Amino acid sequence: MNNSTVMDLSIFNLAIAYIFVLLLLVIFKARGIKREKMILIATTRMTLQLTVMGYILMYVFENPSWWLTLLMLSVMVGFAIFNALKRVKTPMNKKLRQLIAVSMVAGYGVTAIIFMLAVLHVTPWFNPQYIIPISGMIVGNAMTGIALGANKLCSAILERHDQIESALMLGATPKAATRDIVNDAFDSAILPTMNNMLTMGIVSLPGMMTGQILSGTFPLTAIKYQIGIMLAILGCTAITVVLFVTLGYKTFFTKDAQFISSQQ
Repeated sequence: MNNSTVMDLSIFNLAIAYIFVLLLLVIFKARGIKREKMILIATTRMTLQLTVMGYILMYVFENPSWWLTLLMLSVMVGFAIFNALKRVKTPMNKKLRQLIAVSMVAGYGVTAIIFMLAVLHVTPWFNPQYIIPISGMIVGNAMTGIALGANKLCSAILERHDQIESALMLGATPKAATRDIVNDAFDSAILPTMNNMLTMGIVSLPGMMTGQILSGTFPLTAIKYQIGIMLAILGCTAITVVLFVTLGYKTFFTKDAQFISSQQ
C-alpha cells in the first residue's frame, strides 16, 4: 500500500456530508425538541475550528520548532482544562479547580514523556507530526475522564455529607470516610475508556487507525499505533483522575478533619 491510493475529498463532496446535519434538524423539529440552535452552533464551530487548525498545522509541520510545538501543546492542555471545568456541574472551590489543572498537566506530562520518547522514539522530541495529533487524542480523553470523576466525587461527597460526618464522629479519618466515594469516582471516570477498549476492533475501528489506513498505511502498522495510543490514553486518564480524586477529597475537610459543607 502507498499514498497513491489516497482519495482526495473535494469541497463539493464534503458539503454533501452536511445532509446529516439537516436530517438531525428535521428529526429534532419533528420531535419538538428545541436543539436547533445548539446543533447549528456545534456544526459551525466544528467546521471553523478544524479548518483553522488545519492551516495552523500546515504551518507548524512546514516550520517545525520546539517553541511552536510547546505553544500548541500549551493551548491544547489549557483548553482541555477550561472545558473540563465547564463540564463539572457541582460547585467547586478554588483548590479543586487548581487541582484539576495540576492533575491534567501532570497526567499528560508523564504519559507524553513515556509514550513519545520510550515507545515511539520520536526524533526530534518536538516533531509536530507525531506529538501534536497524538497529544490531542490523549488530552481529550483525559479531559473527559477528569470531568466525569470530578462530577462524581463532588456530588457524592455533598450528597452523603451526613454519612461522612457520622463516620467522622465515630473516629474515622477523612480518607476512610470517603474511601468508597473516591473509588466510585475513579471507577466512573475510567469506565468509558475501558468500555471503548472492550469493543474496539470488533464493533468499531478507531478514528486514527481508520485515517491511517485510508492514507495508505499498512493495516497492521496502523493497528500497532492504535494499540499503543489506546494504552497511552488509558494511562493518562488513570494518572490524571487518580491524582485528582486522591487529593480532591481532602479539600472537603479542614486540617482538624472537620467536614466543609460549602464549596463556594
